[in-house]
Amino acid sequence: MTDLEARIQRLEDIEAIKQLKAQYCAACDDGYDADRLASLFTSDAVWDGGGTFGVADGREAIRRHFQGASRRVTIARHQVMNPIITVDGDTATGHWLLFQPCTNADSQGEQAMWLAATYADTYARAGASWLISGTTIDVAFFSAYDKGWVEQRFLSGREP
Repeated sequence: MTDLEARIQRLEDIEAIKQLKAQYCAACDDGYDADRLASLFTSDAVWDGGGTFGVADGREAIRRHFQGASRRVTIARHQVMNPIITVDGDTATGHWLLFQPCTNADSQGEQAMWLAATYADTYARAGASWLISGTTIDVAFFSAYDKGWVEQRFLSGREP
């Protein structure tokens, strides 16, 4: 492979990873479509939302984790930005910032929330495409809209 071909391949890989992350966000915002979400991960992937959102180990566990999530988060609008993507052959890493207005539902009803976090992702090439092999979510705040992150940084029981 020439230097130019390698540089083009790297750019194509980065764009494919950006599209993969956009598909992940769209599946979350479309009612946390568990089947669609699971299809974006390798069979041995780990989705780690820490103490705030829990951990799922493996594609099937990820599918189960997201089943019914739309009853707990009735509205979600994932806004990921500032990607830092490093490709190394058939693997890659990604660092993304997340800002998400959402609605949390529990036994007391629905509550407007702010969520800010950092995604640390790993990716693996799967044939001609890419899949997520791991994601770790470092939550900066998960706060009630009306209180904000200064008054209540984390919803009770959802601390990292």
